[in-house]
Amino acid sequence: MAKRENPRLGRHIIKNHASESFRAFVPSPLPPNPPIRIDSLQIPLEQANQAIGRLDGLASLLPDPSLFIYTYVRKEAVLSSQIEGTQSSLSDLLLFESDQAPGVPLHDVQEVSNYVAAMSHGLARMRAGFPLSLRLIREIHEILLAHGRGSEKQPGEFRRSQNWIGGSRPGNAAFVPPPPELVMECMGALEVFLHTERPDLPILIKAGLAHVQFETIHPFLDGNGRLGRLLITFLLCAAKAIREPILYLSLYFKTHRTAYYDLLDRVRTKGDWEAWLRFFLTGVSETADQAASAARRIVSLFDEHTRRIETLGRPASSVLRVFHHMQRNPIVSIPAAAQTLGLSAPTVAKSLHHLVLLGITCETTGRQRHRLFVYDEYLKILSDGTEPLR
Repeated sequence: MAKRENPRLGRHIIKNHASESFRAFVPSPLPPNPPIRIDSLQIPLEQANQAIGRLDGLASLLPDPSLFIYTYVRKEAVLSSQIEGTQSSLSDLLLFESDQAPGVPLHDVQEVSNYVAAMSHGLARMRAGFPLSLRLIREIHEILLAHGRGSEKQPGEFRRSQNWIGGSRPGNAAFVPPPPELVMECMGALEVFLHTERPDLPILIKAGLAHVQFETIHPFLDGNGRLGRLLITFLLCAAKAIREPILYLSLYFKTHRTAYYDLLDRVRTKGDWEAWLRFFLTGVSETADQAASAARRIVSLFDEHTRRIETLGRPASSVLRVFHHMQRNPIVSIPAAAQTLGLSAPTVAKSLHHLVLLGITCETTGRQRHRLFVYDEYLKILSDGTEPLR
């Protein structure tokens, strides 16, 4: 009697390209069948939920949650773009945003800046009540590829040609996603899954399933990895699993990238969703705990430095204004800070001099003109883990 094929697996379609044939993979619609064995994931699922709860509670206690979100969105943009090959650092992005020259090629940091804009657009649309839909996914993609590298690869449109991962052509690729004529069908099924209430599928499980499905469909010619990672956070926000967009898994995926790609492949070849979900839930726990630890360190640092500034007496008022500005802009120039704060350049310069003497900031250029001041300890906390891949 023939062995029954694993019903969780998708199907392969034989296609032709440049006089050779290849196999394109079409995933089965979600949820997997047979169903996910939730009982085997109960411990990592509980740990992940608890970690998210701690992070969400801590974020609500921060004196300025928007500040934490602002900086974490940028950290995620750097990390997610690094996975795709950019060498941009968080400092490069901050310099670029303040009209200073970054230390890497401009197209690298432009790609990261696009990511910030795409993420911000998606979150704003969802806060306004727009559903996480194919239309919104295309809008986000259009912004993601709006400028620089990838801007010629049909921003905002599902692909109309075959793509592949690894290799020089579909015939020798490591993985070939569905053919273009089936992309809309696959994405339509994914949208139905996203919008269907499933009491038997906790939101973290649903997010883990959706991420793999999106990456397997690979619906765009470029930007699939970045958008697929964004989808996780958007799903958790849409389901109100987190009140603020402060959970991003790119650092975990970057650190464990070999396991990440191996487990995606294992889902496609073995139907082993449980192994992937165990990895994913561990990543949620670790990421949430790291973010909570960073938030506590930042709050402690701000408190300590505020106390130092308050010992200055009369100058403390203007120094605090500059200090608060640097919490959102850890790298500043005197003219830019003066313009933003509505203070005179001499007042900003004196305030920054006080901050240098207090050991809070340092001047990085060594020049008399066009000087840049860095809130170094703060930037080190934010930059943890964002060293470019080599």
